[in-house]
Amino acid sequence: MRKIEQYRHKKVLVLGLAKSGVSAASLLHKLGAFVTVNDKKPLSENPEGQGLLEQGIKVVCGDHPIELLDEGFELIVKNPGIPYRNPLIIGALDREIPVITEVELAYQISEAPFIGITGTNGKTTTTTLIYEMLAADDKQPLIAGNIGTVASGVAEVAKADNTIVIELSSFQLMGIDTFRPKIAILTNLYDAHLDYHESKQEYRDAKASITKNQTKDDYLIVNHDQIELVEIADKSKANVIFFSTTKDLGTGAFIRDGWVMFEGEQVVKLVDIVLPGVHNLENILSAVAASKLSGVSNEAIYHVLSTFKGVKHRLQFIGEKDGRRFYNDSKATNILATSKALAAFQAPIILLAGGLDRGNSFDTLIPSLRNVKAMITFGQTAVKLEEAGRLAGIKEIKRVDNVDKAVPEAFKLSEKGDVILLSPACASWDQYKTFEVRGDIFIDAVHKLN
Repeated sequence: MRKIEQYRHKKVLVLGLAKSGVSAASLLHKLGAFVTVNDKKPLSENPEGQGLLEQGIKVVCGDHPIELLDEGFELIVKNPGIPYRNPLIIGALDREIPVITEVELAYQISEAPFIGITGTNGKTTTTTLIYEMLAADDKQPLIAGNIGTVASGVAEVAKADNTIVIELSSFQLMGIDTFRPKIAILTNLYDAHLDYHESKQEYRDAKASITKNQTKDDYLIVNHDQIELVEIADKSKANVIFFSTTKDLGTGAFIRDGWVMFEGEQVVKLVDIVLPGVHNLENILSAVAASKLSGVSNEAIYHVLSTFKGVKHRLQFIGEKDGRRFYNDSKATNILATSKALAAFQAPIILLAGGLDRGNSFDTLIPSLRNVKAMITFGQTAVKLEEAGRLAGIKEIKRVDNVDKAVPEAFKLSEKGDVILLSPACASWDQYKTFEVRGDIFIDAVHKLN
């Protein structure tokens, strides 16, 4: 860890706890800052806050009082999930108090370079693929970000010969100042998180900021199949490497004659890749590009792609029972993700879907339902999904209370050769704390089948 001095004796407010807030507060305390933590959860129900209190850090819990800004803070480190329309954030910006996210703090202390991955879909799979490819070639990678390990905690232990492979959300990227990845990846860009961002342009700009500090010594890997991303690449100062699943680019990463190619070199045959789904080719191409730029051998890339079956909760193969294959795609929290999951299979599908109602219809999902023979719905969006299913001509549609009950019902409606797929097209928060909890319940229900 770089022993930076810029926070010594500086008054810093860490807004919001969870993993990133706890890590940021502890780190700033070590760096000599006068840290105050503010979290909405009452202290009596807040073990994280209690732990920080024991370290000698000031903790204010139960609310986000605007009066905190009267204490003369010089910096706010914000939990990414707290929107910028929060009164404390609005007040801070009005007073010209800088607001960053914990990712910026991680970059400032890190001895290791970063490979940063962002985009609407595919971030976690791409991040994991790159990590596995680097690890297979003894490149000593570390993994961080939304994938479950807090960036500043990873950066504390990283050495110069490590590489931090980090998944980055638009929420995190809105709070960077100097963050500069050696390699940045933009997987794809679709409308998302518009309940957080005030406009599509704000969301686009947040994603584009992954390259804003890059120079000619860095690389930006971009999906050539999306004109919006090509426009972002045109403005970048980094060396741009394009990838495409649809065009033989001749340079960058692309498909030719059944091979994954990079800079004109054959890297791995498509038939040797076990990760299902055409959409995963985007993830594979961008991961291959990042790995080759990092000096990874074709042998290591082949080893990963010929054995890697997917990230948990992201089109994860659970197993087979009586000729039925079960896949957990609980991370599919929007229509686009579910559409891509459905396109991954040629076999008839029993689709398990439903969840939080964000006010949208499911009309755009209808064309993707052509291979769905039955649908099991649950959650707040059950009625809307059933309407989409009927319009798609699905004959068997059944509503149940939850995912646990959906699995045996799906099994009853299935036949040998069918795929039973949990791909909800919705967030989980109406019934489950996280998509991971929802996916774990699906996995348990599959294992319980007699």
